[in-house]
Amino acid sequence: MKAVENIQYKATSNACKLCSPLGASLVFRGIEKSVPLLHGSQGCSTYIRRYLISHFNEPVDIASSNFTEETAVFGGSANLKLAVQNIIKQYEPEFIGVATTCLSETIGDDVPMIVIDYHKKNSGKKSPVIVSVSTPGYSGTHIDGFHGAVKAAVDSISVKEDQEAKHINLFPGMLSPADYRHLKGIFKDFGADHVMLPDYSQTLDGPLWSEYQKIPEGGTSIKQINSMGSAAASIEFGRILAEEESAGKLLQNRFKVPCHSMGLPIGVNETDIFFDAISKITGKPVPEKYIGERGRLIDSYVDGHKYVFEARAVVYGEEDLVVGLASFLSEIGVIPILCASGGKSGHLRDKLCQVIEGFESMGIETLDGADFVEIGDSAKKLSPDFLIGNSKGYKLARKLNKPLIRIGFPIHDRMGGARILHIGYKGAQQLFDMISNTIIASRQDASPVGYTYM
Repeated sequence: MKAVENIQYKATSNACKLCSPLGASLVFRGIEKSVPLLHGSQGCSTYIRRYLISHFNEPVDIASSNFTEETAVFGGSANLKLAVQNIIKQYEPEFIGVATTCLSETIGDDVPMIVIDYHKKNSGKKSPVIVSVSTPGYSGTHIDGFHGAVKAAVDSISVKEDQEAKHINLFPGMLSPADYRHLKGIFKDFGADHVMLPDYSQTLDGPLWSEYQKIPEGGTSIKQINSMGSAAASIEFGRILAEEESAGKLLQNRFKVPCHSMGLPIGVNETDIFFDAISKITGKPVPEKYIGERGRLIDSYVDGHKYVFEARAVVYGEEDLVVGLASFLSEIGVIPILCASGGKSGHLRDKLCQVIEGFESMGIETLDGADFVEIGDSAKKLSPDFLIGNSKGYKLARKLNKPLIRIGFPIHDRMGGARILHIGYKGAQQLFDMISNTIIASRQDASPVGYTYM
C-alpha cells in the first residue's frame, strides 16, 4: 500500500502541442493536386479540419477511412481501399497522402502493404501516387507528423535523374504561407532555382474563388519532388531537426545531395546563416535589397533598445520555433526567461545554449514535454513582461494579466494567422515592432498619468 501511495500520476492539461496526423495533413495540403486521407475514425479528420480551418480561414478537405467498432476489431484494409476509390471518384487527385491515427496504429494495420495490395488489384488503371506515413497521435507532436510526411514523400518519389539539376531543395518546416512566399521571393532575387516542400502558400492562403475548387491550385508538384534527388544541395530549417533523420539527410545519404542544416531564419544572426548558405551554394552575392533590409533592421534595434532591453518573456510552441524566437529575443535585449515546448526531443536546452550567449548565467528555465499547467506554474514565479506563442496560451496570459503576442500555430482567436511573417530580416522587423509596441502599450496602460509621447 505504501508503494502505491508513492506512485505519481500525471495527466496532460491543455497540451502545448497538437497530434501527429495534423502535421502530416498540413504537408499533404502543400503538394499539388493532393488530398490528405486519415486512416482512422471520422472524429480525427473533423478535429484536424477544425484546427486548420480556424487558423487559415480556408476550406480544408481531409478524407477519412471511417473506422467503426467492426473495423477496429477486424482491421481497416477494406475501409482504406474504399476511401481511396471514393477520393479518386470525387476529387480526381494526382496524389493521396495517407496518415495513420491512434486507432489504426493500435490495431496494427500495415498501411504500406495495404497500399501495395491496392495498386496490384488496380494495375492497368490510372491511379494517383499514394504515400503513407506513420503518425500515431499518442506518440510525438504535430511537428513529428509534419517532418515525417515530408520525409515519406521524398523517400517514395525522389530519384536520381541522369542529368544533374541546378536547383536547391528547401525544407522550410512548419511556417506560415507568408513565410513561404517570402522564401520564394528570396530565391528569385538570388536568381536561384529551388524546389520547396511543402508549399501551401497558395493552397491555404489563396485568392477569393469565383466558384468552388475541390482541390485548390498550387503546391509542390510530383515532378518537382521527383527531381529532389538530383539537386545541387538541400537547405533545411530547424536546429532540433538537425539532430533527427530528415528528408534532407535522406537525400544526402541516398543521392549524395549535400544537406545544409540551420536554425529557422528568425532575427539577424539566424538569417545571416541562411543567406550565407544560399550565397555559397550559388556563388552569388547577397542582393542589395536584403543588405538594405538588414541595415534598417539593425537601426531599429538601436532605436527601440531602451524600450525592450531586459524585458522578460515566456516563449512556447514547437521546439524549433522556440529556439528561433529565443535567438531573436536575446539579440534585441529581451530575456526569454522561460522557453517551453510540448516536444520531447531532449535537445531543447542544448540548442538554446548554442543561440543565446551567456545562457547559463541568465537564469533561463527550459521545459520540454510540457503542458500549460506546468508552463503556468513556472511563469508565475518568473514575473514575465509578456508571453509569445500561439493562441493556446491565451488563458494563461489572461490569468497572469500579461499581454500575449500571437506567433506560430494555431492562431484561432485573431485574424491573419496565415499572414504573419516570422522569417528573414523583413519578418524580424515586423516582430521587433510588434514586441516593442506591446511592451510600450503595456507600460503606457499601467502608467498613472497615461502618457501620450514616448
